[in-house]
Amino acid sequence: MRLIPLLLLLPASVALAQVPETGPPASGALRVDINAGLTQPMPIAVPSFAPGNGGSTEAGTTTALGERAAQVIAADLKSSGLFRPLDPAAFTTTVGVDDVLRPDYAAWRTIAAQALVTGTVSANPDGGITLACYAYDVFAGTEIARQGFVTTAAGWRRAAHKCADLVYSRLTGESGYFDSRIVYVSETGNRTKRIKRLAIMDQDGASHRFLTSGQNLVLTPRFAPGQQTITYMSFENDRPRVWIYTLGSGQQQAVGNFPSMTFAPRFSPDGQNLVFSMAVGGNTDIYRFNLASRQTTRLTTGPSIDTSPSYSPDGTKIVFESDRGGGQQVYVMNADGSGQSRISFGEGRSASPVWSPRGDYIAFTRIGGGRFGIGVMRPDGTGERLLTNGYQDEGASWSPNGRVILFSRSDRGGRSGLWSVDISGLNERRLATPLDASDPAWSPLLP
Repeated sequence: MRLIPLLLLLPASVALAQVPETGPPASGALRVDINAGLTQPMPIAVPSFAPGNGGSTEAGTTTALGERAAQVIAADLKSSGLFRPLDPAAFTTTVGVDDVLRPDYAAWRTIAAQALVTGTVSANPDGGITLACYAYDVFAGTEIARQGFVTTAAGWRRAAHKCADLVYSRLTGESGYFDSRIVYVSETGNRTKRIKRLAIMDQDGASHRFLTSGQNLVLTPRFAPGQQTITYMSFENDRPRVWIYTLGSGQQQAVGNFPSMTFAPRFSPDGQNLVFSMAVGGNTDIYRFNLASRQTTRLTTGPSIDTSPSYSPDGTKIVFESDRGGGQQVYVMNADGSGQSRISFGEGRSASPVWSPRGDYIAFTRIGGGRFGIGVMRPDGTGERLLTNGYQDEGASWSPNGRVILFSRSDRGGRSGLWSVDISGLNERRLATPLDASDPAWSPLLP
């Protein structure tokens, strides 16, 4: 995907690229305070994008693609909980090519829209498209942002996600997270004989597909930083161990040739190492595995169960779970295994920690009173607070911008699904999946 600057309207040329965009809003401009625990979402208008040249593509006409793109953008912004897309039935004006550059601000003010997202979709000579994205402050009558996205016709949905990310970024001051994917474990069958398959989809549930057949039980999939590989645990041939799945080729390869069970894998931030747990002689410790040299380094020792390791974004520390104090709690150590110290001291047990990509929080599962909830704490253990309180909420995974947490929720009947919540504890919502779902992992932004 490529980005291009929009000086006038985008010329219909170029592939999904990106370009220099307009800068952040000036002081005093329209802005959403993402840290305030927003309870009144910003009203925003997202009319159908205008056909830039009336062309046709393999994915449909530019008119049809303009309608679909606006629907995706509106859905993305709504899902954040920070924006309230207005009903198109309330619009008092239509948007043509000229209106994209010169909005009728008065018409949008009549329906109380505070922001306007509009643009065009044009067919390119090579069969691709250019999606031009514009955002305006309706009451100030000023432009907030503009950006062009050039892609194949089939890539129109990604271009729409990129546009939503641009708008989110300009109005919140935070990077977006809509152009990303989710890998998870899809589940079917009764509770005593579950079939678990790896599945992947866009963050909004589109482009869903299964990666494994379900012949072997799989758990805890995690993306590599480059997103072309996924590490997970599989019970192939009834032997639980860590595997790597290469997206695109579908190639699957076991990590190492360890005689003992390996599980709970996760990549280092540079993608050069895996950390995982290995059970040897009844003792479970955390190990680092270098993917190039295939050298294994033991990071923890002792009679306790040490598991669920997760690197800090800079790769200098690892947070993990251990029962060395008598129950599951969260610990932090240096990346070489030194300096191990406990950081969780709240009521109940704390498990499955994962470091935010921003480095400011660690998410974890709180277990107590027969319930599981998702919580966050600072890396030194301070500021601990619960965000959810479901019957069984677990398996936290961060959005690429570190503002939203994805997790799985199970009910008393054993059904499970994917949910998300923002770090304020608001905007809890369910993500649609074809079947039951667990063990989610959110990818970084797509390149």
